[in-house]
Amino acid sequence: MEMELRDYTEEDFADIYALDQRCFPPGIAYSKRMLRYFLRMPQGRCILARDGDARASNGEARARDGALAGFIITEEGPPVGHILTLDVAEEYRRRGVGTQLLARSEEGLASRGVTEIVIETSVESAVGVAFWHGHGFLSVGVLPRYYLGKIDAYEMRKKIARA
Repeated sequence: MEMELRDYTEEDFADIYALDQRCFPPGIAYSKRMLRYFLRMPQGRCILARDGDARASNGEARARDGALAGFIITEEGPPVGHILTLDVAEEYRRRGVGTQLLARSEEGLASRGVTEIVIETSVESAVGVAFWHGHGFLSVGVLPRYYLGKIDAYEMRKKIARA
């Protein structure tokens, strides 16, 4: 499934916030304040995937583009980049949206001098762990009580080639 991928604009905030709240449980999903912080960081980037054929969640056609299928937020301090979150709407999962977002992010990170990407993912998320492993990330350690002060996370890393 081919999506329209583009950079985040302030007009996208409500959609991004709503999707993050649907993708993650309370306490793990970002607050509005934290999400705004990440989106405004000078070293941060956000790429969205929108489905040009779909309608907005309220049933009205969007004037500018289709329904939000997913987004990825990264930060960088070359040579290291960090994926803060990758959110894909449930109805778009297992359709290549996450893979497209990750590929576009990796291209951008590499073009800006990043040679290694870091991600944290819950040890309880078999699907998440499998996704990251399937895209070349290796588990390099466990971060005790990373989520909500009680759920461990894997620290995962991937080397990428400079553009």
